[in-house]
Amino acid sequence: MSALAPDVLAIDAEAQASRIAERLAAIVGRDLRRRGLVIALSGGVDSSVCAALAVRAVGPGKVFGLMLPERDSSPQSLTRAKLVAAQFGIAHEVEDIAPALEALGCYRRRDEAIRAVFPDYGELWKSKIAIAGGREGAFNYFKLVVQPPGGALREARMPVREYLQMVAATNFKQRIRKMLEYYHADRLNYAVIGTPNRLEYDQGFFVKNGDGAADVKPIAHLYKTQVYALARHLGIPAEICEAAPTTDTYSLVQGQDEFYFALPYDRMDVALWAANHGIPAADLAAHFGIAVREAEFIYKDIDAKRRATRYLHAAPALIEPVPPVAP
Repeated sequence: MSALAPDVLAIDAEAQASRIAERLAAIVGRDLRRRGLVIALSGGVDSSVCAALAVRAVGPGKVFGLMLPERDSSPQSLTRAKLVAAQFGIAHEVEDIAPALEALGCYRRRDEAIRAVFPDYGELWKSKIAIAGGREGAFNYFKLVVQPPGGALREARMPVREYLQMVAATNFKQRIRKMLEYYHADRLNYAVIGTPNRLEYDQGFFVKNGDGAADVKPIAHLYKTQVYALARHLGIPAEICEAAPTTDTYSLVQGQDEFYFALPYDRMDVALWAANHGIPAADLAAHFGIAVREAEFIYKDIDAKRRATRYLHAAPALIEPVPPVAP
């Protein structure tokens, strides 16, 4: 059988769910000494699966859900999040974070960066960032995509300064959400769940002290394809299981592969698995039906993202160890 057979990412979903739930219960009660779990429900497959696993681990009465929409959120995200909360009997609250973001200057600072590239950008326009270059063997760079009301999409390569400012302003969203998650965790003496899958965790697709902050990350070892398989097994609503992953961060619809990854998640999963298992680029190329050179570029992009995002995983640096509190 080929090393890249179609079933390389196959899992025993029930065995995986049982193992995660058992370990999660032990982490919450024994290791963290908390009474339950707080989870931000985005309406996506990752948070939905984590919610279902949390209920299996500690029971619905000890899981608290948060829906945290803002100005650019899709209304569909909130609808789906409510479906999950209802299905699994999770108490929840909806808190609109747009006023907090407005007060912090999130939208203003973002729009300043956009206007440096498109001076006529207006209040009713929509926008997003898209990645380019890495798959073709060049350095990754970012394009700004905007759309005036009723008009066609326009795009331009982003200067570094404007890109960094737009990302920094947008990161307020994840950090405000995490602040609210920890408010409720402190109030209830609960632990906070983080929801990255392996692809996101490995490739640094998270915000430090934002969605990267958590007390436990139940699915960080699972590839996105495996998360979808687990979602179907756990009975997550079909419209979530069938939805393509989006960032739900910018006002224009933005797929994760468009913003960050070199490929759609199902192919990116296979590429990451292959990289992790030392599969030659020629085998990956044959599996995908692409040139070997392009497969080599994909591997290089995986390594480049690991190097660039290592900082996001790092704990605070100490000048010297503090033995009494060493892990």
